[in-house]
Amino acid sequence: MPQQDGQIFVGASRNPDDSINKDEFLTLKFGNRHGLVTGATGTGKTVTLQVLAEGFSKAGVPVFCADIKGDLSGIAAKGEAKDFLLKRAEEIGLSPYEFDQFPVIFWDLYGEKGHRVRTTIAEMGPLLLARLMDASEAQEGVLNIAFKIADENGLALLDLKDLQALLNYMGENASELSSKYGLISKSSVGSIQRAMLVLEQQGAENFFGEPALKISDIMRVSNDGYGQVSVLAAEKLMMNPRLYATFLLWLLSELFEELPEVGDPEKPKLVFFFDEAHLLFNDAPKVLIERVEQVVRLIRSKGVGVYFVTQNPLDVPETVLAQLGNRVQHALRAYSPREQKAVQTAASTFRPNPAFDCATVITTLGTGEALISMLEGKGAPSVVERTLIRPPSGRIGPVSDAERQAIINASPVAGVYDQTIDRESAYEILAERASKAAAPQNESAGDGWTLPGFGGDNSKPAGRRSGYQRETIMEAALKSVARTVATQVGRALVRGILGSLKR
Repeated sequence: MPQQDGQIFVGASRNPDDSINKDEFLTLKFGNRHGLVTGATGTGKTVTLQVLAEGFSKAGVPVFCADIKGDLSGIAAKGEAKDFLLKRAEEIGLSPYEFDQFPVIFWDLYGEKGHRVRTTIAEMGPLLLARLMDASEAQEGVLNIAFKIADENGLALLDLKDLQALLNYMGENASELSSKYGLISKSSVGSIQRAMLVLEQQGAENFFGEPALKISDIMRVSNDGYGQVSVLAAEKLMMNPRLYATFLLWLLSELFEELPEVGDPEKPKLVFFFDEAHLLFNDAPKVLIERVEQVVRLIRSKGVGVYFVTQNPLDVPETVLAQLGNRVQHALRAYSPREQKAVQTAASTFRPNPAFDCATVITTLGTGEALISMLEGKGAPSVVERTLIRPPSGRIGPVSDAERQAIINASPVAGVYDQTIDRESAYEILAERASKAAAPQNESAGDGWTLPGFGGDNSKPAGRRSGYQRETIMEAALKSVARTVATQVGRALVRGILGSLKR
């Protein structure tokens, strides 16, 4: 059964005697009602994700997904006829079974397996930055004050060094600033600075800077009408799970803040797959979970569908779980009490099918088989069906390094994000002002004096800073003044639900 207009063919459901029952579809107009793909390791979640991504792409819907193991990159290459694929296609009556390749843009925070992805400290905001640092309540309070000072005075916080400079200033002027903004503990400032050093060592500094990612570049449609599939290379990124989860949260926040209201379109404007979703919620503070729940609830009206992919339905809080209308449940193990509870939880979320017991079937599903319930009619969930997932049209397995590089070179954003831009900002403006201020002194005092790191210091080139540089009170104050004068338009900045800047 080829894909029909307005629907994505997901697979064919089976009767209790294993005969084919009917075709199962995801209706595009309900694609922004979000979804959940769960199942134990090795049960077929990644292939299901690929099938859904291919379906959305073919319907002209851009897709963003993370490639945890590298396998998902195969969506960029044409599939190959293999016995197990042809057998599955025959079993479900998929005729003709056509192979295809899909337009892919590869992204990578480290710039190794895709185009660089960056944002600025200012755009991320204090809530997500505190999550990234695993900050305590007191430390989060200091971060909020730092962003308040920056937002009020137009300080351009672009990278970790900018935030470090502001924190130095706050620590050295804690008493004066505390009287205006609330308690600023030097110990909390020091703890944040130590956390920033850890982030730098973990590679987070690659994520902060310019050019920042434009949301429009992950919402492209190719010339042949296929939605571009943005694939984030996450194999290395997964070594820092907190950075991975925070990055995807930031991206979700950016989509929410930037996109206009569109109501319920005939098909989504973008579909966002959040793989390894448990990392988002593990040890997350209550306030963050509440705001994620709010974003998931409201982003639907922006035409964005969010699909959580994880092993266990218990990984997703009930308040979020209740909003995920399209469900695909692969096999679960039921050895431990927690696993048994997960099976019961998963079974209870489906609209019952009198033909079988959900809880029993969940533990006996084969690889590439799942319980499926999609929204239908007026948006009500369909009766759950035991379904054989269709084989994908793209390649199962990763592309080669040469294939990946060729795709990167031919990308519509080739050259846009690959080089870091160190535009003139407060640092350079201040360096020029400090140099001018020092000129009269130089005329009367021979070699004269310089501010460390602000030009005139022959020990280091006047280019981009490397590593952290501790600034004196005078330097930080001058930096603040320069930024305030240079960027008065930054006053009265407004932040959204997750703390990112509203455009």
